[in-house]
Amino acid sequence: MSRPNASNSSAVSEELRPTAAAAKAREPMNVLIVGVGGQGVIMVSKALASLAQSKGFEVKQSEVHGMAKRGGTVFSHVRFGPQVWSPTIPKGEADILVALEWAEGLRWLAYLKPDSGIFICDTKRIVPPFACLNRRPGAPLRYSRETPAEVREHVAQAYAIDATRMAEELGNERAANVVLIGALSTALDFPAEDWEKSLAQFVPKKTIAVNLDAFRLGRSWIAEARTRVIEAEAPATRIPVPAESPYSVRLEITQEWCKSCDICVKLCPERCLRLNAERIVELAQPDKCTGCRLCELLCPDFAIRVHLDRVAARGAPA
Repeated sequence: MSRPNASNSSAVSEELRPTAAAAKAREPMNVLIVGVGGQGVIMVSKALASLAQSKGFEVKQSEVHGMAKRGGTVFSHVRFGPQVWSPTIPKGEADILVALEWAEGLRWLAYLKPDSGIFICDTKRIVPPFACLNRRPGAPLRYSRETPAEVREHVAQAYAIDATRMAEELGNERAANVVLIGALSTALDFPAEDWEKSLAQFVPKKTIAVNLDAFRLGRSWIAEARTRVIEAEAPATRIPVPAESPYSVRLEITQEWCKSCDICVKLCPERCLRLNAERIVELAQPDKCTGCRLCELLCPDFAIRVHLDRVAARGAPA
């Protein structure tokens, strides 16, 4: 068999070499979802992966949760496209980073594509109770203090959304992750109605209506954000009261949800909780409670919620 001459060889290689556009079209879309245990990171990734698969894309998903439990780090890689080889996203290759908690979002910023990556983040801060030596609200924190304005300077596109407050106003704080799904949906070429069908498969049946409202709210928020200049705001904090401001701690305990597990009682740093005669948790020593929120964070049944109520200083209106 005769060898092809140099000119023929060059022609063959040029014919087989894919164009830059074709190569780009075969690259997978990389979406990284991060947060802490209990926020619904895995649900977000499953809804996206299911939708992409229904559109005929090859999908790879990798996640870490398990031992994270509530309050620990949780993340999920979702990659989809005509062909996907690896389930994990290399650093600097994420097209979109969706963060359900502010510090977790900052922790993973290095995974975004530097020139085109989109950062979508809830401004909610879940501050670990032991992130400060003094557990009283307003004490110096060993925690990120970056503001959305500072983050936007280092990201191609950034959207800091108070998704938790928006979900609370809809009547279900746990729908905050779906508000972020609504925001995410505007960055991907899937019809809104298909997103809603996918969501309906993964949220509890009784909450479908409120979750669809949350999804649409997230979409509309992004639409408005793209048409106006958003004032830079500091992220909402889970410890909103300055140390010098008088406050009172109020525990909201849903007795029907308490399963008498005793976790909050045993792990309370101030030893101010107890189980009553009906084996329901109660605040036995209110004067000792610092409002550190450890009981709220650890309760597996969401039966405890901590409120820090401002108290007017003497001579000042409440």
